[in-house]
Amino acid sequence: MRGTHQISVQNKRIRYHFEIKRNITIIRGDSATGKTALVDMIREHYENGEASAVELICDKECAVLEGRTWAAQLSAIKDSIVFIDEGNDFVMSDDFAAAVRDSDNYYVIVTREGIASLPYSVDEIYGIRNSGKYGTLKRTYNELYRLYRTDGRNIEVRPEKVVTEDSNAGFQFFQAICERNGQIACESAGGKSNIFAAVSKQLNENIVVIADGAAFGSEMEKMMRIVKAYPNISLYLPESFEWLILKSGLIGGNEIADILDRPQDYIESKEYFSWERFFTSQLIWRTKDSYLKYAKRQLNAVYLQSNPSNKILSVMKGIVLRDV
Repeated sequence: MRGTHQISVQNKRIRYHFEIKRNITIIRGDSATGKTALVDMIREHYENGEASAVELICDKECAVLEGRTWAAQLSAIKDSIVFIDEGNDFVMSDDFAAAVRDSDNYYVIVTREGIASLPYSVDEIYGIRNSGKYGTLKRTYNELYRLYRTDGRNIEVRPEKVVTEDSNAGFQFFQAICERNGQIACESAGGKSNIFAAVSKQLNENIVVIADGAAFGSEMEKMMRIVKAYPNISLYLPESFEWLILKSGLIGGNEIADILDRPQDYIESKEYFSWERFFTSQLIWRTKDSYLKYAKRQLNAVYLQSNPSNKILSVMKGIVLRDV
């Protein structure tokens, strides 16, 4: 499945309208915010159709996955939007992650905990907002809203240290840039699940964490606790390092601009478990016969030359890693 899909579901009391555009969407929130009500309505419509008194409008079939027989149920669900309510522990399992990886469905998962086995985006974690009641017999309109905003910062950040997610090309790039600056240290956390521990050991330092936002969703709650308590700790979460390169304009062509503007129209969920993998594939393919040939494990030294590196850094609005 690919693309953006609008979902509208309502009964006599309540209405939800929202859109999803990635293979994994997370809904979070406390009790009585409407999460389970949403899943219940999807279930009622799926099982009973018009007799359920639930009206559901979507260009894809919407189903609910639950219980011990989830794997057998999922094997029969194709090209659909699958809703999973909290309390279904199978969502934390490697078996479920493997099933998601190999399916052509989109998934909407209600959970209060991060799911480390799934690479979901920080931009696709939502709460449910009640937009107003109109009396006991009127519908309540509910909408989803992003819990974490990653598309802007109000202040300029000049870090003393950069902590990256991994030790591949992205780390190699930022390490070289920091060494060139001469006043910024750079270290690799060795994976997204290690970032919290790495930063927790140096809370008094002025740090910017750079990680792949396309798959960092499971780490956001605990990282936000640090960011709120320590203003000297900042997060910079582009889709991926490969996305930064594509966004920089180093590789020309109108198609790249179109892809970056609406990646959901180009990314087939069954082929790419996360958007980070898609951007990596695109960059490798589009540079394979050029001087910008990209490899994830070993950074091409061309990207560290003045013009390419400056273009990449210019995408990082509000993060200053070099003197201009």
